[in-house]
Amino acid sequence: MKKGIFLSVLSLAFSCAALAQEIKSVNFVQEGEVSKLVIETDQEAPFAERFHVSEDRQIILDLKNFTVPAKLLRGIDTSEFPGSTVFISGYRKPGTTKDIRFAVQLRDNVRSILEIKGKAVVLNIENRFGVFSQAKLRSSESTSMRTDEPIEDAVGLNVPKSNSIEDILENLTLSGPKKYIGKRISINVRDIPVPDILNMIADTSGFNIIIDQGVNGSPPMTLTLTNVPWDQALDTVLSLSKLVAQKNTNILVVKTVAAATQEREALLAAERAKQSLEPLVTRIFLINYARLEDIQTIIRDYITPTRGAIQLDQRTNSLIVKDTVESIDRIKKIVETLDTQTPQILIEAKIIEANEAYAKRIGLSRGITFGYDPVVNSSTRVPTGPGFSFSTAPTANAATVAGMSIGIFRRISNLDLTLQLMESESKGRIVSTPRIVTQNKQAATINSTESTSFRVQQPATGNQPALATFANVAATLSLTVTPQVTNDGSISMQIALSKSAFGTRPTPDSPPNQTSRTVNTNVLVDNGSTVVIGGLYQTSTLETISGIPFLKDLPLLGWLFRTPYAPETTKNELIIFMTPRIMNQDESGLSETQTAKSEPDKKGI
Repeated sequence: MKKGIFLSVLSLAFSCAALAQEIKSVNFVQEGEVSKLVIETDQEAPFAERFHVSEDRQIILDLKNFTVPAKLLRGIDTSEFPGSTVFISGYRKPGTTKDIRFAVQLRDNVRSILEIKGKAVVLNIENRFGVFSQAKLRSSESTSMRTDEPIEDAVGLNVPKSNSIEDILENLTLSGPKKYIGKRISINVRDIPVPDILNMIADTSGFNIIIDQGVNGSPPMTLTLTNVPWDQALDTVLSLSKLVAQKNTNILVVKTVAAATQEREALLAAERAKQSLEPLVTRIFLINYARLEDIQTIIRDYITPTRGAIQLDQRTNSLIVKDTVESIDRIKKIVETLDTQTPQILIEAKIIEANEAYAKRIGLSRGITFGYDPVVNSSTRVPTGPGFSFSTAPTANAATVAGMSIGIFRRISNLDLTLQLMESESKGRIVSTPRIVTQNKQAATINSTESTSFRVQQPATGNQPALATFANVAATLSLTVTPQVTNDGSISMQIALSKSAFGTRPTPDSPPNQTSRTVNTNVLVDNGSTVVIGGLYQTSTLETISGIPFLKDLPLLGWLFRTPYAPETTKNELIIFMTPRIMNQDESGLSETQTAKSEPDKKGI
């Protein structure tokens, strides 16, 4: 007897175990614009139901009479995927022993389709609203009606008589300057309750207006409006009665200010309560270029108060953040935008100095010198001339081309004349090209110094003899640039450039002459473009003539009574070019394709 009872109990236990289904695996996959939660079971046609919680942006999937290994109930973090799903948590449904619940946290309220495929339960979730068509949604085995179905599918609603529904709704519910575009109506009423006036406007416009119960307590109104847009009439009634309008798809909900305020406070309280219950996830952000302390200071304002936490790891240069999925997504976008390479700018300067000199010397260097003795007997004098000389070795200042001298010739003695013909031309060009690389907003300086020495004679003092020493003098080229890259890829440069150079020495033992040029400016240049930041052009012409007054101005003969014709012309030109170029344009997020990506995501942040 006892043996039979034991066998019966054992048979019943095996029967109950056979009725319970077992979950074999839980997987998350993405196929195009659809995310899928795939739950494999050990039996055909498992039972599952699904419903949406729009307020919390969640999809709840319940599986009844299931057993599951504890390792399959771990949370699945899907926030790294670009879809609408951010976290999936599985747990036993409270109050039951064999009911399993999966809560899918969404970024935005999107639609889903539940499918049973053999032994698998597949929850299809669209990655953006609009992926699933209405026909597909109606044909699916949906176990609950979505709260965000298009309102046009309902019945018994008015058909708006305006083609600008969204414009009118935004105009009525937002603040600021308004432009009324509704159909013109006229209203002439006396002591009419506000709900009746709102119904009159709704009937005239064909627009759906839902009136809250609190509006019934508003005092009656007297209105006389002639040929005004109906949305302006509605806005006027709302303003006078201290009412507010809220948009719900293509329906306008009218409430009192007190009711709207109370509802808003309740929503905020619910939002805070929801945040306190959301699961926390941990993310490690590897910071490559920015300073950890700077990033920490920025994102501290974006974590959830009292729940979020941030820690720094200096060894790996990492940022550890523990917070809700929504906050983690927001922080991720901030880090991706800010943690980019600092632009490195190659700045090339080209300093071109050109000089040109021209001199000409034509005439008698000393005029004509001679002596004449009218009483001497020329027949008794021995001629010692004439003599003629010719030179083709010009000096730096003059050239004796032809000369003639006569010691004695009849009554003429010491005849001497020297004709000079000289033309000189000199050209010079000096090109200096300093280059320097620096990071954005970091000053960089490059210097080049050339030195020379000159003799200094010390006079004798007492028993000390005169001494000769040498002193040094330097000519320096210095360039200091502070670049700043703008958001559109241009480069603003603050430039300080100075250049000194040696000239000629007045004497072999004297210090050389020096010239110095300085430029301080601030320019804005496109990346890779060349700009002329400065130029200096000097021209000097010198012509000196001396001679005997009046006689030096005589035609032809005047050459005998004046110094040679010797004009001198010198030209000096200085031009400074600057060319900045971003060396890591793509890596620093300044290329055309990355500029659009670096703009803040208003929806995400």
